[in-house]
Amino acid sequence: MNGMIEVKTADLIGSALDWAVAQAAGWVSAKIVAIMTPSKTYYEIHAPSGLELRPSTDWCQCGPLIAKYQVALVPEAHDGNEGAEMSDRWYADVYYSGGQQYTTGHCDTALIAACRAIVATVFGDMVSVPKELIE
Repeated sequence: MNGMIEVKTADLIGSALDWAVAQAAGWVSAKIVAIMTPSKTYYEIHAPSGLELRPSTDWCQCGPLIAKYQVALVPEAHDGNEGAEMSDRWYADVYYSGGQQYTTGHCDTALIAACRAIVATVFGDMVSVPKELIE
């Protein structure tokens, strides 16, 4: 790794978000795998078994975490904002540490919202992530 960088939890996306969730969930043996293509290098987060960890896009991986952290997922349509009735965007709400609350902003998917909320329960509004994971 080329060092760490502080990022707002609300700005996490992709591999950086998956890595932060792995750290928050205690999957400390998760490792970063560089995938090189002719046009670019991208990164995946892997368990020691080789399984790709992608809770921000995989319900099977994130679902148990949503239950464990008791994350509430709410569609933007429930905000009552005109024009949001058919929105695909979501936000998440979570209570932790004796009553502290974290509510995400509107996110493109329910899983992104849930993952950001889970990261916030452990790291708060800012988290250190490996520089190479920042898109």
